[in-house]
Amino acid sequence: MKEKQHPEDICTHGGEDYTSYHGAMVPPIFQNSLFVQDKKHPFDPENFVYTRMSNPTLQVAEKKLAELENAEAGLVFSSGMAAISSGIMSFVSSGDHIVCVENVYGPTREFLEQYLHKFNISVSFVKGVCPGDFESALQPNTYLIYLESPSSFTMHMQDLTEVAKIATRNNIFTMIDNTWATPLYQNPINLGIDLVAHTASKYLGGHSDIVAGVLLGSKKHLDSIQLRERALFGSVMDPHQAWLLIRGLRTLPIRLQQHQQNALKIAEFLEQQPTVDCVLYPGLSSHPQYELGKRQMSGYSGLMSFVLKGSADRVDIFIQQLGVFQLACSWGGFESLVIPIGRGMEQDMREKLGIHPNLIRIHVGLESLDTLVNDLKQALEKCIE
Repeated sequence: MKEKQHPEDICTHGGEDYTSYHGAMVPPIFQNSLFVQDKKHPFDPENFVYTRMSNPTLQVAEKKLAELENAEAGLVFSSGMAAISSGIMSFVSSGDHIVCVENVYGPTREFLEQYLHKFNISVSFVKGVCPGDFESALQPNTYLIYLESPSSFTMHMQDLTEVAKIATRNNIFTMIDNTWATPLYQNPINLGIDLVAHTASKYLGGHSDIVAGVLLGSKKHLDSIQLRERALFGSVMDPHQAWLLIRGLRTLPIRLQQHQQNALKIAEFLEQQPTVDCVLYPGLSSHPQYELGKRQMSGYSGLMSFVLKGSADRVDIFIQQLGVFQLACSWGGFESLVIPIGRGMEQDMREKLGIHPNLIRIHVGLESLDTLVNDLKQALEKCIE
């Protein structure tokens, strides 16, 4: 791997060749389906042929993201799930077994547990806070360990270096959803992970105006996915979406700084509130895996969870009283959001995942810190019995 540049420089200029676009500072949108070929050298592998395969606008985004993640290559997809499902399918075949962290993104779990079942692909879920959890779950037909660190809802982390060593010893591939930390705050490839996925709809885009996904890894593996899973599933990103992603990446470093600053203060504020039982945020020294987070991450984003004390109806009161925090799924945009994870989940699934009925997930956006604290404070005061 070549030495990584400063993230700010990559986000600003990485993957761009101004001479190719007549000196344009912003790359154009190549909003077209096909490309004319040189009749003397038809269909040169380096040429663009058809946007379902590749496109110049997509290529700028892919090069920029690969540099950020310190990967050899990258591919952009029409959604985060398109990237995740394509990445998983590139590793496994009928009869194979996957080990996955328990608290994984819901649609990913559904894909692994339900959709892949018809292909005779099985999966075992483990808590994953100890590397031994993964080793104990291995079977002779295990071909993939799937990670998400920090994981959804509970913010559990996995020791990526140790899990990668376990995988290497057993000739097993590794893949991770790195959306929470982004390439700025965590680089799993440097820690031995094979393939990295991001839901670019979140921090990488940052403006809640695109649905997109990314895979990053070795050039050999990504070339195969480009020709097979992405091309055959037809899950390529639209050029206009790629252009919006490029635009979003230019402000990623400064946006994440603000998300992190606001979130740390909000997490500390929530910890002091008498109506809050606990706060789940890797940036707090009270987090049980705080030291692990410091070793493998260089910063923290704006997503966290906390448990509200008292009866379940307090959650409804809290949500209804919020003014700035809007009730919505997803996260990673400029806005502050809230969703009552514990209230919207079936009891058997809550018990399986270790989710408290009063667990609330919030995304801390880019609004004024005073505005966010005041909004949470007045809503929590209404929950006092």
